[in-house]
Amino acid sequence: MALLSPDPQYVLRGTTDAVNALCFHCSDPEPEFPILFSGSSNGLVHIWNLKTHRVDRTLDGHGGKSVYWVKALRNRRNALLSQGRDQNICLWDLAEGRSAVTDSVSTENIGFCKCSLLEVEERRWLLAMPWKGLEEVRVLELPSKILVCTLKPEADAKLGMPMCLKMWQLRQTYELTNPGIAEVTLRQDKKILATAGWDHRIRLFGWKKMKPLAVLDYHTAAVHCVAFSDHSQPQERLMAAGSKDHRISVWSIYNQT
Repeated sequence: MALLSPDPQYVLRGTTDAVNALCFHCSDPEPEFPILFSGSSNGLVHIWNLKTHRVDRTLDGHGGKSVYWVKALRNRRNALLSQGRDQNICLWDLAEGRSAVTDSVSTENIGFCKCSLLEVEERRWLLAMPWKGLEEVRVLELPSKILVCTLKPEADAKLGMPMCLKMWQLRQTYELTNPGIAEVTLRQDKKILATAGWDHRIRLFGWKKMKPLAVLDYHTAAVHCVAFSDHSQPQERLMAAGSKDHRISVWSIYNQT
């Protein structure tokens, strides 16, 4: 007999639009609860207090254009990146309650492809982003914004518009049986991989052998994003999923799997 899908630990409501992007972040010193950032189709970035289950602050820097990628910078306190349909990647300074855009990079791209960030050494990152050629990808070094390389298809190749990017340091390739995956995320301990599905479901896999572990069925529309918290205490680690149904489901996955 198949196991029933567990319920979320709780659900966050109040974005008033589709949730496209999520990112957990633990400040230093580490708090009891991590911070959760979300980006929505109405152009807003919300900072969630997971103790009260309410929005602490709202960031508005993309001119009402959909936000579809958010990323906290590790080893750089109070810094957040957000990418919007206004073709800009914004760097936010959130120190001492501020909500200021301190820098930005123009992608000149009208697609929906999310950027990808890889920390290569302390306080140095590589940012892969879709570029204006629609088939091109640029890689910048941050914080200098120096161009590392531009990836272009061959002159006679027709690869189409990039829909997803991931900076990664050599991993294997696996074929998933369920089409329509909006995002794939690996938990920090590299034991569990989660996928956000167009079929409204979140799927969990054991990373080592890609063994299916669970199908979480809560949302009533496509799941756009999934993220794991980076809290050091295993019992405090959470997973969040954002959906077109305007809701963010928060799950306690560590003990269930």
